[in-house]
Amino acid sequence: MSVTLEDARRVIAAAEAKAVDVGQPMNIAVVDAGGNLVAHIRQDGAWIGSVDISISKAWTSRAFDISTKDLGDNSQPGQQFFGIHTTNGGRVAIFAGGIPLSHDGVVVGAVGVSGGSGEQDHAVAEAAAAAF
Repeated sequence: MSVTLEDARRVIAAAEAKAVDVGQPMNIAVVDAGGNLVAHIRQDGAWIGSVDISISKAWTSRAFDISTKDLGDNSQPGQQFFGIHTTNGGRVAIFAGGIPLSHDGVVVGAVGVSGGSGEQDHAVAEAAAAAF
């Protein structure tokens, strides 16, 4: 199984609603089981610089089957994944906003959100993942 376009639309709709709730325009990306982009939106007023970041957060969450918040916590100096952000051509995102999407305990995609603070990005991604 993998994330479908219908799944991605539902996840994005939930993320959009949460972004409106927190008052911060966001970029929201959804990738499938292979880490390939299924859908992306940039809300009006969201930073264009966050387009690639949201996609990288989604890809990172799928590539390592972990939230980017947790990966970031474990990639600080002295931690087990220190330096991981320099791998994969610099594509690895180590700040909050990426969450894997699972079905029956298997990761089948991920969502990535960027445009606000780490706390805002993570909250919007959590709302998105809950809709999956």
